[in-house]
Amino acid sequence: MSSLADTCRKFTKLSAMQIEILKRISMSFPLIADLAHAHLTVYVQSKEADRLIIAAQVKPHTTFSPIDIGQAGESIRVQEEPIIWRTMTTGKPIQGKREWVLGLMIDMYTFAIHDGAKVIAVMSFETNSEELKIDAYAQLLETACVILVNARKPIDADLYRPLSASDGIIITDQNNRIIFVNTAVVRIYKVLGVGNLIGYHMFDRQLTMHITKETIVSQRPYEKELEAGDLVLVQRNIPIMEAGKLLRRVVIISDITELRMKDKEILIKSAVIQEIHHRVKNNLQTIASLLRLQSRRSKSEEVKAALRESVNRILSISVVHEFLSQQDAEIIDVVEVTKNILSLVAQNMLDPDFELETRFSGGTIILPSEQASNLALIINELVLNSIEHAFENQTTGIIGLDITKSKMEYVIDLYDNGAGLPDDFEPRNSKSLGLQIVRTLIEDDMSGTFELYNDHGTHAKITVPSSLGGGK
Repeated sequence: MSSLADTCRKFTKLSAMQIEILKRISMSFPLIADLAHAHLTVYVQSKEADRLIIAAQVKPHTTFSPIDIGQAGESIRVQEEPIIWRTMTTGKPIQGKREWVLGLMIDMYTFAIHDGAKVIAVMSFETNSEELKIDAYAQLLETACVILVNARKPIDADLYRPLSASDGIIITDQNNRIIFVNTAVVRIYKVLGVGNLIGYHMFDRQLTMHITKETIVSQRPYEKELEAGDLVLVQRNIPIMEAGKLLRRVVIISDITELRMKDKEILIKSAVIQEIHHRVKNNLQTIASLLRLQSRRSKSEEVKAALRESVNRILSISVVHEFLSQQDAEIIDVVEVTKNILSLVAQNMLDPDFELETRFSGGTIILPSEQASNLALIINELVLNSIEHAFENQTTGIIGLDITKSKMEYVIDLYDNGAGLPDDFEPRNSKSLGLQIVRTLIEDDMSGTFELYNDHGTHAKITVPSSLGGGK
């Protein structure tokens, strides 16, 4: 609630220390509103003696709240809020009623916020207790106020994070005796064979005997994941202490059984998919090995060259499946794929004495597996083209990849520093199977454009929509 401090500085006479108190306790407002199942509003006195300022508002996550008092920073005449003004001037909590709409009355509970000497703000809880139908609602409200007072001290914002409508709530007294449970907790413990919880010690054997596994979250020592019967629960323990003594304990229990079952299913599916990619990669490499064997037995240089190109096409696709077999997500880093393809082509096509330098600039692109497979084939064909035509009668050469990104498109520039394209070269009229494959994949499958041009060597410029993947 970053606006609370700004509102107070702008519209009130509160001191910096008083504003800091309000700012500190505001971290607890969402949890307090959720516990009280009520719309929470904080009022401070305006610079004008006869007016109040709304400093903050929080709607609860645990119940529907149609209430809308006004906006933060809004000024209200004290005559319009007599209950708020009475608590502001006397410091005493008050229970009253407010007519929300014609004929509809809602409950209103006000509490003073002190700086140690005087009232600096008033907190109002507004709810319809008749519709809530919560037994021992007073315990929820009282606990919310205990947390409010305790929140003047530095608190862990994550510990005091909001609740959800499905969370179970247990409240104990200073002796860890349970004084309140909500229906979600009753439902959970019924599954575990435990009936009425009121009056039980929080750590009673009967309540803990069903726990078969307990895991403490290292970043959250106050939070545990428990396996009890067929349930998986997360338990958040919020002890409210004063001078080393327990005042109240709030325990939040969330049933995450279904979530963990889905996590397990996802892990199993991920493992199966990774195994499939691993087997596809192995099968592709087996096919490549058979083609190499056939190439060695052939006496035709033309057949050998065609088989070598086929081997590289197959291995370029296997590179993608190799990546996918080693990770959970079905996405591929384009730069990493390009590096592996260059390595494969260098092994299969380059003279051992040729020195190839590779350069990469401009970040990378993350693509889904289908598009990455297309791009792997495209890069393979373009690299083969450079190896075959760019470096004739040379002993060294450079092949580079430069990536530029915008909101609308990715531009992938694969280039070499070789001899360049012939002056009469027309890409559209080329009968090269490799270039035909490249153009078909880019224009038809990836909805992109393809351009070949000279600039201190040959540049193959690929432009594809950014909607294909994500940048890094």
